[in-house]
Amino acid sequence: MLVAAAVCPCPPLLVPAVAAGAAAELAEARTACSDALGVLAAARPDRLVVVGPAAEGARGGFPGGSAGSFAGFGADLTVRLGSGPGGERPLPASLAVAAWLLDRTDWSGAPVEGLGVAESLEAARCAEAGREIAGSADRVALLVLGDGSACRTVKAPGYLDERAEAFDAAAAQALGAADTAALLALDEGLAGELKAAGRAPWQVLAGAAEGADLAGRLLYEDAPYGVGYMVAAWS
Repeated sequence: MLVAAAVCPCPPLLVPAVAAGAAAELAEARTACSDALGVLAAARPDRLVVVGPAAEGARGGFPGGSAGSFAGFGADLTVRLGSGPGGERPLPASLAVAAWLLDRTDWSGAPVEGLGVAESLEAARCAEAGREIAGSADRVALLVLGDGSACRTVKAPGYLDERAEAFDAAAAQALGAADTAALLALDEGLAGELKAAGRAPWQVLAGAAEGADLAGRLLYEDAPYGVGYMVAAWS
């Protein structure tokens, strides 16, 4: 069953080598992510599954030791998702960010593997995937990567959409309260229009947490680049 979860944003800019001179702008978010991962370690899971949005060709499972690179974002940096032989496919960007976060906190609590999901995956299928993950070991933890809307300002990647702030507020409230029903109720169509890459991973979490009676805390919420970033911990 699911014993703990951490929710983090997944912009490559979280990685200082990518952000370069702008690294300080997400320092608070990095600290919150470290705190959330500390909750995972304290839960002493048997298995850690990292879930994040992925483009076609980078979806599905990634074994421990899978490698990812930030070369496409201008940084000569390679990361590995936990330990193990890895696989032939490179990690999608979201899971590469997760691998960097885990390495930064010296994760050694449990074997790690990854799952890349389509941003458009239907809520019911997300929940089903979460239930399968939760039932895969006695003590499962999830590290869930995903951003909120990308339409909070005129300079945001998706330009300004007046609906974005309310969508992010609803998502943040649900994540902070560990409200699985509210997460599953997030509108798939609206999330797509607002370019909210975290919707599907959050709904995987919601499925995994059904019946687990976890409590949540919202550790960070901001939109420094017009994109909603949230960090939460469930235990």
